[in-house]
Amino acid sequence: MANEGVITQVIGSTFDAQFPEDRLPDIYSAIKIEADTRVGKLDLTGEVAKHLGGGRVRCVALGSTDGLTRGMKCVGTGSPVQVPVGEGVLGRVFNLLGNPIDNRGPVNATKSRSIHQSPPDFEQLSPKTEVLT
Repeated sequence: MANEGVITQVIGSTFDAQFPEDRLPDIYSAIKIEADTRVGKLDLTGEVAKHLGGGRVRCVALGSTDGLTRGMKCVGTGSPVQVPVGEGVLGRVFNLLGNPIDNRGPVNATKSRSIHQSPPDFEQLSPKTEVLT
């Protein structure tokens, strides 16, 4: 069963959404909004940044909020934003949702990971100067 909610407020690049209190999306989980608007098709992903209480969450929009209005339906995905990882992504250019934007076709990656990861241990970092090729 999809975790459906409703947009209750739009302020710049953030929006609030109302969900049933027993199915509140986790912090960092992705919220999808797909709708036809007067300015065209809206396909927006947001990320839950804060629980406001009363079943409401505040989300950061990961794209333009043009056309986003109160009352629109949204869906909690139940997982964080995922991006492709591995050898297949080397040399490619992506947007923040992990979609390729370099006009080189589909990505040859079999794994994906959340955009929220722990940093590498300090001992793993290399302080030497290197030329990127």
